[in-house]
Amino acid sequence: MIPLVKSYLPPKKVLMKRLEDVLYSGYIAQGEAVDQFENDFSKFIGNKYCLSVNSGSSALHIALILCGVKEGDEVISTPITAEPTNTVIAQTGAKIVWGDIDMKTGNLCPKDVESKITKKTKAIMAVAYAGMPIDIKRFKEIEKKYKIPVIEDAAHALGASYKKQKLGNHFNFTIFSFQAIKHLTTIDGGMLFLANKKQYEKAKLIRWFGLDKNKTRFKNNISVQGYKYHMNNINATVGSVQLKYFDKILGAYIDNGKYFDHALKNIDGLELMEYYDYSEPSYWLYTMKVKKRARFIKMMESNGIMASPLHKRNDVHSIFKQSKTNLPNVDSFNKEWVHIPCGWWVAHKDRKFIADTIKKGW
Repeated sequence: MIPLVKSYLPPKKVLMKRLEDVLYSGYIAQGEAVDQFENDFSKFIGNKYCLSVNSGSSALHIALILCGVKEGDEVISTPITAEPTNTVIAQTGAKIVWGDIDMKTGNLCPKDVESKITKKTKAIMAVAYAGMPIDIKRFKEIEKKYKIPVIEDAAHALGASYKKQKLGNHFNFTIFSFQAIKHLTTIDGGMLFLANKKQYEKAKLIRWFGLDKNKTRFKNNISVQGYKYHMNNINATVGSVQLKYFDKILGAYIDNGKYFDHALKNIDGLELMEYYDYSEPSYWLYTMKVKKRARFIKMMESNGIMASPLHKRNDVHSIFKQSKTNLPNVDSFNKEWVHIPCGWWVAHKDRKFIADTIKKGW
């Protein structure tokens, strides 16, 4: 079976040597290895305000805190995402206001978001789903017009870009996830990119109990509520080693995605996603819409190819019942969206086999 997702790890002889050095160094908490990973990753993205954390969810929570989101506030978000995007919002006590999606991309629709902004709106959570950048131009306009921060959840979109600049450089807050099956894994972990030093310094305090790690415990004075959200040297070491191989791994996702963009055109019952102007996806998943989805998935599996919508629309979870609303585009999209394998493990012969299998019909 060609899997839909699969973890990449560097060669054993390279990774294990580095891990042994750290494991037996006498210090495995947040230290120099974390600083090194942040520096390496910062250079990859092109933004120096780079904060590592223990998960993408922790990065989202810090961003929401920095936006001032509290109980009774509203955050506009999308139901087309993995659940942590929205459970973290619920964690703050804020109410989620569901935005409908753009049927051409599956991402949050700027026009619908704008129509739902109220005096209680404190943030907009925009997900670059499956590696497809959001409508950055329009969301930047909304952010400027209403002075409401956009949190770019790019957990699926590491390496994607807009106007030749990688995601992580366009909004005040962008998060990435290094969970097990993402483009790059640190086993688990995440990263938050910020737009300025003031927010960055505050984020560092929130990450570690409100304590300033540059001061001794005796000279510290906790002035902000903090959490245990830091990354450790073990995860950071995995990340630093991964980055040495990442251009090749990311390139495989993108090359396969572009192949499918061309090979799957004009097939009856299948509609490809569109990408916003000047944006380049990183194709964590290859997303499309198909008629008779159950039959399509069964056909693919009978040919040894995994296909799945993977995520459940979040607004049907009972924890979010107070936010239930009419979302016609989500309703339609939810009947047809599906993903096929697109990652580094999909060889050229595999992707041709996948395309040829689809072309035969279902």
